[in-house]
Amino acid sequence: MKLLAWPVADRPREKLFRHGPDALSDAELIALTLRSGDARRDALEISQSLLNRFRSLSALFAAPPQEVCIESGLGPARYASLRAGFELAKRTLREQAEVRDVLRSPQAVRDYLRLTLQQRQAEVFMAVFLDSQHRVICAEELFKGTLTQTSVYPREVVKRSLYFNCAAVILAHNHPSGVAEPSEADRILTQALRTALAAVDIKVLDHFVVGHGEAISFAERGLLN
Repeated sequence: MKLLAWPVADRPREKLFRHGPDALSDAELIALTLRSGDARRDALEISQSLLNRFRSLSALFAAPPQEVCIESGLGPARYASLRAGFELAKRTLREQAEVRDVLRSPQAVRDYLRLTLQQRQAEVFMAVFLDSQHRVICAEELFKGTLTQTSVYPREVVKRSLYFNCAAVILAHNHPSGVAEPSEADRILTQALRTALAAVDIKVLDHFVVGHGEAISFAERGLLN
């Protein structure tokens, strides 16, 4: 059945917006990259044909352009879109690998968070997601706010933690005022996050509050006991 004959909610673009990219098949993701098909086949049919021919994503992206472009409906412009999407994914993985390599010790994590957050003009909340061996999976900014405050939603922190299948997290946020001293609101938020994450067996190892030139650790202050 042609893509245009599908129910709107089941089409790749609408499906992505409703359920996120994880809900899409490899063929659907490729179809979104190609954007359109030709007179005979839509983008999804071309994508499925590519996967059938190359058997895997890695084989498809390793193939030379002349081998990919013999596919009917896939000319230089669509091939360029396909390769650009793959290159973005590769660079994302490279960035994550660089972060994992940098964050090899507790002090390195502290320095990374301090350097990342201390010059921000608005309040930013971020998390470092770790595996069961406390190795870094990814560091991600989760919420951004105004000059004086940001809204942090425990449900969303839990959601991202489960997405990365992490076993522990290190939390961090900055105080644009430059004063790193944790506030009562920071303590209440940390406890709420610990409770929410503990419900899915994820541990909060620390929460850093970053000011100008310093990062105060909840763990070192005994505020996680």
